[in-house]
Amino acid sequence: MGIFNAILGNASEVSIEIVSKEFEPILVDGEIIEKAYKLIKDMFIFTNKRLILVEKQLVGSKVDYLSIPYTNVIKFSKESAGILDLDAELKIWIKGEPQPIRKQFGKGGDNINEVYKILSQHILK
Repeated sequence: MGIFNAILGNASEVSIEIVSKEFEPILVDGEIIEKAYKLIKDMFIFTNKRLILVEKQLVGSKVDYLSIPYTNVIKFSKESAGILDLDAELKIWIKGEPQPIRKQFGKGGDNINEVYKILSQHILK
C-alpha cells in the first residue's frame, strides 16, 4: 500500500529509526526527529526544533534540504481535494518570503491532516 500511496501523492509515515540514521549528520546537539512523512520525492521531517523539507530528484542523486525553524512560519493552510481538483495542497508562509511553499497531496486519506496537525502542534505552542 505504501508504494500505491506514493504514486497517488499521499504522504506515508516513515520509520523514525531509518530517517534518524540518514539525517544524523545534519541534526544539531539535542535535536531529535519526532515524525517523518514521505511523498513520491519529498519528505517532511518534524524535529523538536524545526521542519526539514527534503526534495529528491527522481533522476540523479541531487537532494535539497530546506530547514525551517518553527518560529519563522508566519501562517499555514491546507486546501482539501474536491470533485474536479483531485489534489489537496499544503501552503506554508515563511518570514521574508512573499510566496508560500506549496506541497501537493493526493485525494483521500488523512495524510495531509496528519502533517497539518503536527505542524500546528509546533507552531501554535
